[in-house]
Amino acid sequence: MVFQVVIPARYASSRLPGKPLADIHGKAMVVHVVERALQSGAQSVVVATDDARVQEVVSAAGYQVLMTSPDHASGTERLVEVVDTLGWADDTLVVNVQGDEPLLDPQYIRAVAQQLATHADAVMATLAHPIVEQGEFMNPNVVKVVCDAQGYAMYFSRAPIPWPRDALAGGQVLPADAPILRHIGLYAYRAGFLKTYAQLAPSPLEGCEMLEQLRVLWHGYRISLGIIAEAAAPGVDTPEDLARVRALLAS
Repeated sequence: MVFQVVIPARYASSRLPGKPLADIHGKAMVVHVVERALQSGAQSVVVATDDARVQEVVSAAGYQVLMTSPDHASGTERLVEVVDTLGWADDTLVVNVQGDEPLLDPQYIRAVAQQLATHADAVMATLAHPIVEQGEFMNPNVVKVVCDAQGYAMYFSRAPIPWPRDALAGGQVLPADAPILRHIGLYAYRAGFLKTYAQLAPSPLEGCEMLEQLRVLWHGYRISLGIIAEAAAPGVDTPEDLARVRALLAS
């Protein structure tokens, strides 16, 4: 299986300015992410940024980087520009790896590419794992996903779905057999669909939930869902997250 990885790395961040260049034991965070992605077996790994400082650091480390428009509203739109610039064929498998995931397991990157490669009727693939803690289930910062019998996503939400009505009526714990899944924000696309995605009108669902993958479902396309056993390692959104990742890598 041949696939490419693109790492959108935007310098601006309201909670952690300059996040891609945050130092983690003498190496910029985005460089840690590139090295993880290369371990997945990807044919190429490209950092897509809108900032010359990120470009300089990635280039100095010896890795491929493309300058992209500062006007993109999402990482997905940045991927579209990369696909066009590099002239990738429509059937190219492209995995979007966030630039703030320095602990991401390379096996998950390969797994999401494989998920798409083996589901020809899907335009995208992503991953999820079972939720067992009630606090996680109720947390609106944790995105949940419901899938159908064939493993295609039916809906993504910040709300607790599906709701085990009888089990939770009296405040009990989550039933062990409930199909409750946490979405992991790792996506694989066919390059041709990325071009289509750029032309799709935003949906009211994505505006409500603030989840751009709902645009895909709204317009009738299929997203294949791979189930993994355990949670992915935490990403970095805040200074506290950065300190946690530094401690984990130190150990």
